[in-house]
Amino acid sequence: MGQTTTKPTGRYQCRDCIYAYDPAVGDLKQGISPGTPFEDLPDYWVCPVCRASKRRFISSG
Repeated sequence: MGQTTTKPTGRYQCRDCIYAYDPAVGDLKQGISPGTPFEDLPDYWVCPVCRASKRRFISSG
């Protein structure tokens, strides 16, 4: 039987609200271009929904 593997999405979920950062989409309102990995976001970047810092995000796959 073939084995199914899932490819990491690079998405990160805010622990304080429903927002999930998707690197394929970026965050154009804060000047983050599509294709920008979460790890490369500037330290001053905050959740666009609740303004939580990057430290409040966890990997969601």
